[in-house]
Amino acid sequence: MKLSLQKLTKHFGGPHVLDNIDAEIGPVRSLVLVGPSGGGKSTLLRLIAGLERPDAGSLHLDGHPLPTDEPALLAYRRSLGVVFQAFNLFPHLSALENITLPLEKVHGHPPAEAREIARQTLARFQLDAHSSKKPAALSGGQKQRVAIARAIACKPRLLLFDEPTSALDPEMTAEVLDLIGELKADGREFILVTHAMHFARHVADQVAFLAQGRILELAPPDRFFHAPEHPLCRDFLARVLRY
Repeated sequence: MKLSLQKLTKHFGGPHVLDNIDAEIGPVRSLVLVGPSGGGKSTLLRLIAGLERPDAGSLHLDGHPLPTDEPALLAYRRSLGVVFQAFNLFPHLSALENITLPLEKVHGHPPAEAREIARQTLARFQLDAHSSKKPAALSGGQKQRVAIARAIACKPRLLLFDEPTSALDPEMTAEVLDLIGELKADGREFILVTHAMHFARHVADQVAFLAQGRILELAPPDRFFHAPEHPLCRDFLARVLRY
């Protein structure tokens, strides 16, 4: 994965959330975005996902610019797997149906084929015993694992995780992070927004620190965590790694 950001800017009617970002990232298999709340991490992820459009500047993924016309943008979104912090599962559908629905309606698989892909994906993540359960009957960790299974099932070119453990207790957090670690071991490419610093150190090929709407530090994890250069990054790590 290679990511090129040129003068990338985004605001929502007030101060800039992303302020004229220039960065060349990669090639890497896993990029982790960290930083204080409000620093622009989730907004950058949504721009990469094609869910928001920049107000200025450009974004290239693997050498290709983010599409601007609606049909191409829709095809681009379909090529990605996105996992949100709030699961975003359909409450009236079973775990299996939550996976088969986008396979049929978005990716065009016939019903029988979509069902088989969904079954295999749930089994891959040790969720086959929960396939008939609706989200209300699942734990938080199970819901997020179903959401990850749904994102994986379409064979995306890139996975995007937006704070996937922020709504989970420590045990469920470990369960989901273990799964993301397995995806890294399988060779999956992904971008992860997280506050789990020790996991970021373990899973990242490169870490980007976002604050004040800019990428203020970009480095491999060893250098990022042991010898950060920007003072705001040093202060941030001193606070979050204190305990």
